[in-house]
Parts: sequence; structure tokens; C-alpha cells
Amino acid sequence: MSARLLLDEMFAPYLAAELRARGYDVVAVAECDTGPGTPDDGVIEMAIGQDRCILTENIRDFEILRVQRLTQGRPCAGLLYSAAHRFPRTKSAMGRLVDALEERLSSGRLPSPDRIDWLP
Repeated sequence: MSARLLLDEMFAPYLAAELRARGYDVVAVAECDTGPGTPDDGVIEMAIGQDRCILTENIRDFEILRVQRLTQGRPCAGLLYSAAHRFPRTKSAMGRLVDALEERLSSGRLPSPDRIDWLP
């Protein structure tokens, strides 16, 4: 199975579009029917339903949800964490983030369900 990624709402749809143009299965929450403002647990449910890993900078909230879900015996999507200071979300700096994500997607190295990892 190929790597599939869901970008949390802090990431603009043009990032997903750029990765799709390179042949990867990437969707931004902002492009979805529920759109921005989808509660984090809803983003997790969306990712599980679509068999996707989530890219987010919202580490605190997603870690709380991940631990709660696992403690309750509920699944959690794989979570790939990023930091704005490392990968600024400006259009001019987006190339580094695209390259880092393309490396992960092309090698299939996204966190599996219930797991986490960081973009270097």
C-alpha cells in the first residue's frame, strides 16, 4: 500500500496540491468537506477512515488524544509531527517542507497507526 497523508488545518492546500502533482496521495483538511475548524478528534477519525497518517504541528493536543484513545482501546492514526521553526509555513520556505515530505512519502516512512514520528 502506498503512503497516504492528511495535512492538518495549519497547512495550506497548496502544499497538498504540490505533493499530489509529484504523484503522492496527500489531502489537506482545508480541502475536505468538514474543512478548517474540524475538531482534532474528527481529524483523527477522518485519517483512520481514509487510512492516512496526519501531519500536524499541534503536538500537545494530538498527543493527549493519542494517549486517551490508546488507553481506551481505540485506534489512532499515525502522527507525523513538524515544527514551524524548523519548517516555516511561508510560501517562500515551503520547498524544504515539500522535499522532507516527499522523502518520507517516496520511501513509505510514515508512522503507522498508533505511532508517532518527527520530521527531522
